[in-house]
Amino acid sequence: MKKRILGKGGLEVSAIGLGCMGISQSYGVPLETAEGVKLIRGAFERGITFFDTAEVYGPYKNEEVVGEALEPIRDQVVIATKFGFDIDGSGVPDSRPERIRKAVEGSLRRLRTDYIDLLYQHRVDRNVPMEDVAGTVKELVAEGKVKHFGMSEAGVANIRRANAVLPVAALQSEYSLMWREPEEQIIPVLEELGIGFVPFSPLGKGFLTGTIDANTTFVEKDFRNTVPRFDLESRKANQVLADTVTRIAGDKNITPAQLALAWVLAQKPWMAPIPGTTKLSRIEENIGATSVELSAQELAEIEAAVSGIVIQGDRYAPIHQARIDR
Repeated sequence: MKKRILGKGGLEVSAIGLGCMGISQSYGVPLETAEGVKLIRGAFERGITFFDTAEVYGPYKNEEVVGEALEPIRDQVVIATKFGFDIDGSGVPDSRPERIRKAVEGSLRRLRTDYIDLLYQHRVDRNVPMEDVAGTVKELVAEGKVKHFGMSEAGVANIRRANAVLPVAALQSEYSLMWREPEEQIIPVLEELGIGFVPFSPLGKGFLTGTIDANTTFVEKDFRNTVPRFDLESRKANQVLADTVTRIAGDKNITPAQLALAWVLAQKPWMAPIPGTTKLSRIEENIGATSVELSAQELAEIEAAVSGIVIQGDRYAPIHQARIDR
C-alpha cells in the first residue's frame, strides 16, 4: 500500500483509509461486532493502516468495534476519531473544553488505547471560539493523549483561526467527482497552510459505483432515504454522472469505484480518501485504485466529460446542512 503524509507534522497514512461509520450505522443493516472486527482486520491485512471513526457513530458502538479490531496491532495503525456533539443531550454541536475532554477520555477507553493519532472537531461549534477548541486540543497533545489535530466540514476562516493556535494536520470533508465545492476555496487554503485533506464519501455515498439508479430502494434505516440528493428526481437527474464515470472506467478496464478513487488520489499528493464499506470485496476493489495511474490527458478528458454536469439535490437534510461551516 502506498503511503501519504498529512500535514506538516508528518502524519503518515495509507493512501486509502477505511471509513468505519457504515459498520455501525447509516448505510443499511449494521454489522455484528464480530463481523465488523473481521472486516477491519481484513482491511489491515490488505494494507490499510488508516481507520476513521467517531464517538457519535452508533453512538459509541463504532469506536468499540474499531478498538477491539485494532488493539492487537495498535502500533501499526493510525486511528482517527472525532468530538463535537452533545450526544447524550440535545445532539447539537458542543465543543466546550470540558466536553472535548470528556469525549477524549471516552474515546480512549472505547478504542483501547492511551493516545489518539488524529482527533477531529466533528463540526464547528458556533458558540465556542475556535481558539478555545484548538487550545484545548493543544493541551491534550501536550499531555500525550492526542498526536495530531484535525477539523471536519470547517470553513476557511475557522481553519485559519485553528491553525494559528495549533497546526491542523488534516481537514475531513466531502469531496468526489460528485461534490467538488472544496476546489473553490478549501483546497487552496489547505495547500497554502500545509494541511492534509481526507475526503469522505469519495464515491458519492455509493452513487459513483454505478450500483444506484432510479430503481434502487434503500432499506428503512439507510440515511440516504433522508438525503435530497438521493430522492427519486435527483437520482434520475444525476444518473448522467454515474453513467459517464462507468463509461470512462470501462474504457480503462477498471471499475467505476476505482476510477472515482483514482481521480481523487490524482488531485493532490496530500489527499487520503476514506471510502466506507461493509464488504471485504469492496475494500479489495478500492485498494486497487492505488495502482491506477491517470495521465494528464486522461484527467483532462475526465474533466471535459463531467464539467458540464450539474448535480441536483443537497448533500444533507436541512437540519444537518445548516451545521456545515462556511
